Amino acid sequence: MLRIHFTAEDLARIRVASTPDPLWEITFSLHRLQTSQGRWAYADWHRSTRATLTGTRLGAAVRRVLIPVLPRARYWPDFLSPDESADGLERGLAAILDTPPTRVAQEVGLLARSSGAPDWALRLTERGSREELVRVLRAYHEAVVAPHHDRMCESLAGERVLLSRATLDGGVGGLLTGLSPAMRWCPPVLHVDYVEDRDLNLGGRGLRLVPSYFCWQSPVSLADDILRPVLVYPVHGSRLPAPACPEASLSALLGRTRAAALRTLALGATTSELARFLGVSPATATHHTTVLRDAGLITSRRAQNTMLHALTPLGAAMLRRPSPGPRAERDAEKGAEKGSATAVRSDF
Repeated sequence: MLRIHFTAEDLARIRVASTPDPLWEITFSLHRLQTSQGRWAYADWHRSTRATLTGTRLGAAVRRVLIPVLPRARYWPDFLSPDESADGLERGLAAILDTPPTRVAQEVGLLARSSGAPDWALRLTERGSREELVRVLRAYHEAVVAPHHDRMCESLAGERVLLSRATLDGGVGGLLTGLSPAMRWCPPVLHVDYVEDRDLNLGGRGLRLVPSYFCWQSPVSLADDILRPVLVYPVHGSRLPAPACPEASLSALLGRTRAAALRTLALGATTSELARFLGVSPATATHHTTVLRDAGLITSRRAQNTMLHALTPLGAAMLRRPSPGPRAERDAEKGAEKGSATAVRSDF
């Protein structure tokens, strides 16, 4: 259990990431390759990634360089998830290069003691070795993560809409209560299901919340409490709700593109995000949102220079279907995961 202790000042300094954090996404995507858990939720990505990496120099570099220092384990070095990554991949990679050698040595030593580290990892104290690591991280991101950037942005935009509504309805308490089933808000402490038992006292520094597309089930924080506090957790709704009626029926009613637009807006999106997802121009996306809004299926609000769209209750009802019940859902998930685990292995 991780217990995050808030002061009044910390509650005023909660921030939610506005864009995917590339280095956290690299880390969690590597974890998806190291386990069959949750693989069904990323099946398309996993298949394309295996095709990209199998039998290639990049695949060999991922096995040799990245997985040993970013294992799916209780600990991996904090310097590989720098705060600067919030401002983009290149800023994050520059921060890795500029990490003081003493800190690198300390964290690699912790990795060696906790889950093991290859002998070459000790050379990461040398800038030349970190430059090689950065080259592989950049190549991996370009080949495996960047092609899914738009989908990641859609999920994050939808998450921010959900969190905004939770905050408007319930204040900061509503925000913290609705983050994840793995978290429970008992003021002034946020209880997080975690791999170890520890306390994190924010002490007025605030907390950066990072919804992650590739993070699966369990939230993660930095190991060193002295660093700027961050909590990374799985984004809500990485899978859009299935329509209540068959695909063909919904498309016949609204038109194929407009039906796709309605499903996309289940998590909220701006006009430009909707246009990217549908593969149409912003003007065409605007036309579709106008029709959906006039029909009472979505609502639109301007925020500075962007228009944010979300479903109305009527629009949500068109996408909703009766739940098969918790037990049926668990059985379906276990069956899908079992089938995926036997079908594919991360043996690139």
